[in-house]
Amino acid sequence: MTRSTLFSSPLLLGFDQLEDALNQVSKHGTDGYPPYNVEELSPDRLRITLAVAGFSRSDLSIQLERNQLVIEGRQQASEDAVYLHRGIAARRFKRSFMLADGIEVTEASLEHGLLHIDLQRPEQHAAVRTIEIGTPGKQSAERPEEAD
Repeated sequence: MTRSTLFSSPLLLGFDQLEDALNQVSKHGTDGYPPYNVEELSPDRLRITLAVAGFSRSDLSIQLERNQLVIEGRQQASEDAVYLHRGIAARRFKRSFMLADGIEVTEASLEHGLLHIDLQRPEQHAAVRTIEIGTPGKQSAERPEEAD
């Protein structure tokens, strides 16, 4: 049985990567830890903010592979700490964001238990190209030489 999707339309050519990205996003769990915000700072700048109370810089890692931004947190457990109540989450986490082509990570900072990751969108240019209609085979064929 063949799987039919919106992207299998013959009018949508070359959208395979977008379909793969949507499938990958839908497979991620709905775990809400750590909570995060996505904020538009300006038309071309975004900020992702994660609440990472109790995590230090050395407990966090940010990696960008292809178009996937992955933030991981892993705290070193204190062996000598004895908790009567532990309400501050200290578990490991891995949070992924799919970024559009051209979006760049410009800065990351940790302040007051909030991890800020700033992103820059590329400038969008409306480009119109006219495509010439040629004759098949003329582009690669050599011109015949004239006889004397």
